[in-house]
Amino acid sequence: MTLKTRAAVFAKHGEPLLVDEIELDDPGPSEVLVKLFATGICHSQLHQIHNPLAAVPMLLGHEGTGVVLKAGSAVKHVREGERVMIQFVPRDLPEGQDTADRTSFTWRGEKHPAGVYTWAEHALLNEQMVVAMPNDVPTDVTAIIGCAVITGVGAVLYSANVQAGQSVAVFGVGGVGTNIIAGAKIAGADPIIAVDLQEGKLGYAKEIGATHTVNAADVDAPEAIKELTGGGVDFAFDAIGVEAVVRQSLMSVKAGATGVRRGGTAVIVGIGQGDVTLPRMFPGGERSIIGSIGGSERPQITMPRYVELYKEGKLPLEKFISKRYDNLDQINEGVRALEQGEIEGRSIIVYAKP
Repeated sequence: MTLKTRAAVFAKHGEPLLVDEIELDDPGPSEVLVKLFATGICHSQLHQIHNPLAAVPMLLGHEGTGVVLKAGSAVKHVREGERVMIQFVPRDLPEGQDTADRTSFTWRGEKHPAGVYTWAEHALLNEQMVVAMPNDVPTDVTAIIGCAVITGVGAVLYSANVQAGQSVAVFGVGGVGTNIIAGAKIAGADPIIAVDLQEGKLGYAKEIGATHTVNAADVDAPEAIKELTGGGVDFAFDAIGVEAVVRQSLMSVKAGATGVRRGGTAVIVGIGQGDVTLPRMFPGGERSIIGSIGGSERPQITMPRYVELYKEGKLPLEKFISKRYDNLDQINEGVRALEQGEIEGRSIIVYAKP
């Protein structure tokens, strides 16, 4: 039996997304059929939309919340009627497996492969792409846990393992950057320096937990950070991914001394295009670079922890949401606003209430 639903189909390069009817099969043994409550609109999807090599048609979106309508026979961690969070990192893959198996959708009479997607009113997903959530938390703001939170907060707590009292700089105050700031506050970092080109976003960063801000449009950001910290930070997080910003983060970490102490670490979280040239001075100070995708974590363990941090008031998800849309037909408006830099933090689409 198939289910007819609506999705935002990336159908043709250079054209807006097409909100159209798709058909979904009943779940296979390791699949779940989910009715979506809400989804985030993530900057990563802009990279997919503008990638000339992207295979179309494609379904997009990779963070959300919903309820399981049907579950395959081999699915044990969630059941029909249970609320779930949807994330882009497989929840707990078995040893030796690197990716979750794909599902499929039918559009205009032809079947196509699909990975995780949330820009749809229903989704057929591999069971690895959902984690159970309790009924006593809202389903709108928790929609961003599956990407923005695990990517940003996770980069601090798990990829970098920031400790209390260590200094942090965050380049880019968007959906991920705000979560890096929140993660740094949870970790007890001090100072927490937010860097952006827009004063509005820097003011927003102070609300989230930044102790200092630097407007990179007005000053040399690495030099300003070194002046604030007496030589550089323990950790500089890049949440943008463009070469100029990555280089600024590399040049903002403190130098160590060979045989005495390690230098600071640049944590590259943003996904951009092209290569980055390493500053010649970087390795000389015992500095390090690490990459972080999805917070280097297992969502089955960490996502429930983020829900608890939210319930305890330590993860202010409401503050991360700066724009709400109330139906899928507004998806292209949401994409345009994100492209134009109009979104502070994250925007979400709320499809339905539980």
